Amino acid sequence: MKPPVWLRSAERSREKQLDYYATLNPLAAIDMDAEIDRVADLLGENPKMGRKGRVAGTLEVVMSGAPFVLVYRLNAGAPEILRVLHQSQQWPPTKAKARRVTVAMK
Repeated sequence: MKPPVWLRSAERSREKQLDYYATLNPLAAIDMDAEIDRVADLLGENPKMGRKGRVAGTLEVVMSGAPFVLVYRLNAGAPEILRVLHQSQQWPPTKAKARRVTVAMK
């Protein structure tokens, strides 16, 4: 078991998502944060549990206890979490941006 590594981009997107929900319902945001941690820990135990990602070289886990998708890749068998997306977000945003995202994640 290798614990997941959170990239800065993932930490920022997680914070942004949770900050938004905290303005609506602080207790729900706390629960969502705990669910993100729980799913990330599961990735450490079973790194291939995600589906094939929409960006080349990535995997995605759709969370059932929160409205988020964890986007990650495997690096030497350890999951690297790249983004925390809301399920309604378009990902990748556009084809041009997808190419930049793919390059940035390498």
